[in-house]
Amino acid sequence: MMEVGIHSINFEAREHLVNFVQEGVDKLERFYENIQKAEVFLKLKADPALNKEVGIRIHVPGTELYASKTCETFEEATDEVLEALIRQLKKYKARQVS
Repeated sequence: MMEVGIHSINFEAREHLVNFVQEGVDKLERFYENIQKAEVFLKLKADPALNKEVGIRIHVPGTELYASKTCETFEEATDEVLEALIRQLKKYKARQVS
């Protein structure tokens, strides 16, 4: 079971946002089952238009993978970061096999 830490910076994250992020991160294990830990950083930025930044660092044996996106909503940024991490996980897994 992967350990997940969710850190909200400059604001207090509501429960529905924390649950949304948790569910998304849990899905990463479908693509690579050996994820040891995930750290999620939710940050409010000063820009009024694109002010929601999500960064996720996942620890896998031998390395870390990281992606970060800034969007209008935390949910949109989370989805984009998860897509980027899924691509990274697939590449990482393919390198492990070869």
